[in-house]
Amino acid sequence: MTEEKYIPRLKEKYLKEVVPHMMRKFKYTNLLQVPKIKAIILNMGVGEAKDDKKFLEEAVKLLSVISGQKPVITKAKISVSGFKLRQGKPIGCKVTLRKDYMYEFLDRLISFALPRIRDFRGVNPDSFDGRGNYSMGIQEQQVFPEIAHEQIPHIMGMDICFVTTARTNEEGYALLESFGMPFRKE
Repeated sequence: MTEEKYIPRLKEKYLKEVVPHMMRKFKYTNLLQVPKIKAIILNMGVGEAKDDKKFLEEAVKLLSVISGQKPVITKAKISVSGFKLRQGKPIGCKVTLRKDYMYEFLDRLISFALPRIRDFRGVNPDSFDGRGNYSMGIQEQQVFPEIAHEQIPHIMGMDICFVTTARTNEEGYALLESFGMPFRKE
C-alpha cells in the first residue's frame, strides 16, 4: 500500500490554478517565468524587552505557536541613547517560513486570521516594495486561531513580509490576489 504525501491546499492551488492563470495573464512562455512565493518572514519587534526580558520570552513563545518553528532572537545593530538602547541587546524575534510551512501559514492567515480582524476592509495594496515583495502589519496576534486569549498578558503586533520571485509590483499583486489575499478596493 502506497502512502500519499500531504500537499498543502494552497500549494496545490498554486500548481493547478495560479500558474495557468498567471501564464495567461502575463503571457509567459515558460513555467519558470511564473512568479512564486519564496518565503514568508514573521517579525515581532519588542521594544519593552530592553527593560524586561519577560516580554521577549512571551514574544518568542507566541511566534513559535503561530509559525510552528522556533524564532531567532534579533539584536540591536546600533546604540540609540534616546531610546536607552545598546548595541547587541535583544529587541525582537523573527521566523522565516519556507516550503510547506509557508503555504500552511498563508492559508491560515487568509482563511482565519484576516477575517477575524475587527472592521477589516482588506489589506493595503500599496505596500509593495517595487520588486513584487509585499509587507503588512498585524496589530494583535490574537487573530490567529492557535492563540488562546488567556495566554496573552500583553498585546503585541507583528510584521509579515511576503518574499516573491515577481519582478514588478503588478506581478506580485496578481500572485497574492490569485492566492486569495483580500486586497482593499479603493
